[in-house]
Amino acid sequence: MPSVSTEAPVTAGASAAPSAVSSPAPGEQLTPGGPGYRRMSLALFAAGIATFALLYSTQALLPAISADFGVTAGQASWTVSAATGALALFVLPLSALSERFGRRTLMTASLAVAVVVGLLVPFAPNLEWLVALRAVQGAALAGLPASAMAFLAEEVRPKALVAAIGLFVAGNSIGGMSGRILTGWVAQAWGWRAALAAVGLLALACAVTFRVMLPRARNFTSRTLSPRALARTVRGHLSDPLLLRLYAIGGLFMTVFGAVYTVIGYRLVAAPFHLPQGVVGSVFVVYLVGTVSSAAAGRLVARLGRRGALYLAVGTTTAGLLLTLSDALAAVLLGLVLITAGFFAGHAVASSSVSRTARTGRAQASALYQSSYYLGSSAGGTLGAIAFHAGGWSATVSLGLLAVLGVVSLTLYGSRRARVERRATAAAR
Repeated sequence: MPSVSTEAPVTAGASAAPSAVSSPAPGEQLTPGGPGYRRMSLALFAAGIATFALLYSTQALLPAISADFGVTAGQASWTVSAATGALALFVLPLSALSERFGRRTLMTASLAVAVVVGLLVPFAPNLEWLVALRAVQGAALAGLPASAMAFLAEEVRPKALVAAIGLFVAGNSIGGMSGRILTGWVAQAWGWRAALAAVGLLALACAVTFRVMLPRARNFTSRTLSPRALARTVRGHLSDPLLLRLYAIGGLFMTVFGAVYTVIGYRLVAAPFHLPQGVVGSVFVVYLVGTVSSAAAGRLVARLGRRGALYLAVGTTTAGLLLTLSDALAAVLLGLVLITAGFFAGHAVASSSVSRTARTGRAQASALYQSSYYLGSSAGGTLGAIAFHAGGWSATVSLGLLAVLGVVSLTLYGSRRARVERRATAAAR
């Protein structure tokens, strides 16, 4: 895969050359089975759980929030879209701060603020306050994803990078699952406010685990913040065709996922299913499939190549979308399993490809991916709810299929361009 061209770093060097950050000596990096690798994996796994549990804490509760505040699905969906949208806007500037203050410090601070806000969210007096608090929470969480990717790129050997990022993404899937199951059953017994409080306590436990377990960085060098250098780095990443495709692929995958999981609760509580809130929350146990598929992304890439793994993820997601059109509950659940497996595999492959491609400004490269990814989530959640209100579940599925078609088009274009480049290289020889 082509790499990002070398350019000025985001920040001015403090005590070491820029190459000390982007290309640390292999002996200094963590490897599976080596000292510190297990602690790092557990810490970032816990951070992934907290991130998705908090970020999507209201998603399974949308029908209850709609009923309590007397609002439509589209209006209630802003409790999700506000958080993901704010994360998308703040992930780049916070990733720049991580260059100055360190990945570990920024991740700790971000998670602490998000947890505090999470403990305040249950007391929101109306929808407007709830949306505002969720936006603050999303902005706080922006310090985690890109900084975690940059931390892994610096601290883990390249050959183990896909597997390490897969474990972090697996933590996301566990957080998404546990948060939704927890909120579903707690809401059924004590209401949606108590459910949000339970998620806040879960995230608090994860935050403590993260801080205690995460080892100190061995390959990070603090740099003085430079807005001009940051702008140059961002322009460099945005001028790289491969990175642009990866950003778009991440955003489109998340558009599908955001639309499906924002709306599925409304479908399952209505005819012909009429499922209670606790059972609807338990449906999210299918996230376990995402844990497996994201953790297996490294093996998929080794066997099929990166583009082959993306094609498999796309095919799996498409099959899942079509299955959910059935009125048989078993078919809908199987469809959700396939959508989840395809999404998490595609996300793990695309995000690890960004970290592998970017040779400088890795935090910013990952931040741009995360911005696209969560903008896709925000757009998918809102557009999916609007589509559902206008045309029912089939309209939401149609939106998802359009996004999948975009992923296929970008991947096919990338494959064709790679073949052209190989032929040109062979002819030059």
